[in-house]
Amino acid sequence: MYSFLSFTGIAASVWIVFGIYIASRFYPNYSHTKQFCSELGAFGSPTQKLSPAINNYPLSLLFALFGYYLINSHPDHMPTMVIGAMTIIHGICTWVCGYFPMDADPYTTTPSKSCKIHTWSGLIMLVSFIVAPLIVTFSSYYSWSLRILSASSVIGCVYFSYKLAKSLERKTVPGLYQRLSYGCQILWLLIYSIFMIL
Repeated sequence: MYSFLSFTGIAASVWIVFGIYIASRFYPNYSHTKQFCSELGAFGSPTQKLSPAINNYPLSLLFALFGYYLINSHPDHMPTMVIGAMTIIHGICTWVCGYFPMDADPYTTTPSKSCKIHTWSGLIMLVSFIVAPLIVTFSSYYSWSLRILSASSVIGCVYFSYKLAKSLERKTVPGLYQRLSYGCQILWLLIYSIFMIL
C-alpha cells in the first residue's frame, strides 16, 4: 500500500498539467496567459462541471494521500510530518476551490460568497506550499541540493505571485504569472516526491 501512496505526489504533479490542458480544450478561445486556471470552473463557464471533476476532486485526493503517506512513513520526524500536514491542507483547499466556483468575471468588485471562499482557499493553498518547502530549506535532514531547490521554489513562487498581482492590476497576463507561480510549487512537489522515494 505504501509503495502506491509514495507515488501520489508525482501523480498529482503530472495530473494537474494534463487536467488543465484537457479542460481548456473544451473551453472555446480559452487563454492560458490571460485567464486564471480557476476560470475553467467558474460560474457559467463551458467547463464549470468538467474542470473540477477532472482537476480539483482527483487532485485533492492525490494531495491528501501523499500527505498521509508522509505522516505515516515518518512518524518520528516532525518536519516531514508537518510537510505531510501542509500537503493534506493543500488537498482539502483544492477540493474547496472546485466545489465553490469563482465568479465569471475575475475583476468584479462585488464577488459572490462562493468566490470569496474560493479565493481564501486559494490563498491557503499558496501558503501551504510555501511553508512546506521552507521547512525543507531549513532542515538538515534533507540534502543540500533539495534544500537549495526548495529555497529556489519559494523565491520563484513569491516573485511570480508579485508579478501576478501587478498583472491583475493592469489586466494584462495574470494567467501566465499564476501558472509560473503555482508551477514553482508543483515542480517542488515533484522533486520532493522523487526524493522521498529514492
